[in-house]
Amino acid sequence: MSADPLIHVKDLSKHFRAFDRREGIWGSIQNLFVRDYHTVAAVDRIGFTIDRGEMVGYIGPNGAGKSTTIKMLTGILVPTSGEILINGFVPFRQRRQYVKTIGVVFGQRTQLWWDIAVIESFKLLRRIYDVSQRDFDERMERFNEILGIRDYLRTPVRKLSLGERMRCDLAAALLHNPPLLFLDEPTIGLDVVAKEHIRHFLRAVNREFRTTVLLTTHDLDDIEELCHRLMIIDHGRVLYDGPLDQLKERLLRTKQIKCVLKDRAQVAGISVFSRDGLVLDQVDPLTYRIRFDRTKVATTDLIRKILAAVEVRDLLIEDESIEEVVKRIYAGEATFEVSL
Repeated sequence: MSADPLIHVKDLSKHFRAFDRREGIWGSIQNLFVRDYHTVAAVDRIGFTIDRGEMVGYIGPNGAGKSTTIKMLTGILVPTSGEILINGFVPFRQRRQYVKTIGVVFGQRTQLWWDIAVIESFKLLRRIYDVSQRDFDERMERFNEILGIRDYLRTPVRKLSLGERMRCDLAAALLHNPPLLFLDEPTIGLDVVAKEHIRHFLRAVNREFRTTVLLTTHDLDDIEELCHRLMIIDHGRVLYDGPLDQLKERLLRTKQIKCVLKDRAQVAGISVFSRDGLVLDQVDPLTYRIRFDRTKVATTDLIRKILAAVEVRDLLIEDESIEEVVKRIYAGEATFEVSL
């Protein structure tokens, strides 16, 4: 990390008071007069820095604290404790000045005006952010080159498809050329082609303008395509912060062999591969997946044993997907020291 990071977070926490509701009719009556509360630590003393120009993936299961973190970083929520300094601003204290230096895109919400043409929304945003006409024209031209938005600039936002609207939302978020862009599920609900348009645009913006990107998503393909660094949060704490490649190297120890049996008579033979450190999963009546630790079991030896035990139609060797690794991390089955 550089000596002067764009984002500096230290011991950041956000606690909420939750109301304990009693059950039943009598409990409902009691709730009117006596209420018990407990404290929920949505974010619990997390810390990290992000340099200018980085693209960082920030992931975790539902309820892990991702959205709460983003809301504090964007100035929407006031932290319970801890420090945030972003591009020289404390977001919740200097929100009016700070929001002019960031872009925000939420996958299921739009910052465009619903009933007017897209170009009119852009013109309004140009005035809000005090963007010169020359810069506005140059950026609109560049956005069209990468995103292809010219064909529906005259279309009301409500008539756009989800993919078209997302392209316009990205352009709107970057119209004032902010140094920092927050993305929350930017490709949710999009088809493969639309996703690739979005990823291509983000890579181009990061390369040309050194725009720093903090990306939260459940689509790990977004992370693999865009981010070299990954942060994993669960129960309000950062479980991992480091290079994506390092995470793979440390935790992708599992290989899997998927085999399609010739017929049902082979099922008894394949069942013996559920012992000696092997994990056998049934995919469908004739397809089985055998997972094993490649540091303890030689792939070639295991293949020989499979072919000696059963007749197969097809056999495929696969590395464990990054999705499966992250699931194991969430479940507590994969542990490591946090890398900071």
